[in-house]
Amino acid sequence: MTRVLFVCMGNICRSPMAEGIFRRKLHERGLEGRFEVDSCGTGGWHAGEPADPRTQAVLSKYDAHFPHVARQIRAEDLSHFDHIFVMDRENLRTLERMFPAHRGKARLLLDLNGGGEVPDPYYGGLEHFEAVYQMLEEALEVFLQNHAPH
Repeated sequence: MTRVLFVCMGNICRSPMAEGIFRRKLHERGLEGRFEVDSCGTGGWHAGEPADPRTQAVLSKYDAHFPHVARQIRAEDLSHFDHIFVMDRENLRTLERMFPAHRGKARLLLDLNGGGEVPDPYYGGLEHFEAVYQMLEEALEVFLQNHAPH
């Protein structure tokens, strides 16, 4: 079982979008039983809430919607998950400040395919969420090509 965790700030936009895309890709490949997938935020402001409606709309458009409840990261997540993918440098630094014993365990998701950060679409329109979807889609495809059992 490979355990994958996606992390952003509030767990309502980017990380649940990554989780939905990854779940859809696993389903398409018949690999659901080989992976455990989750997402969370470095902050707890949205804990207990569903994903942002724009995230839900984009995930639905691509048949990747799933029931999501936002949560904040916990210390045990860092030892439980094999791959911890963070959306941007600010949240990566926050994670390393919160859990200094696990420094180096998490990494930027876009390092999988050339580097960079996934911008937070929260204050933008639906087109920003679409752009984030495409970035996540490409990076997760690279991850699966390199980590999916053949």
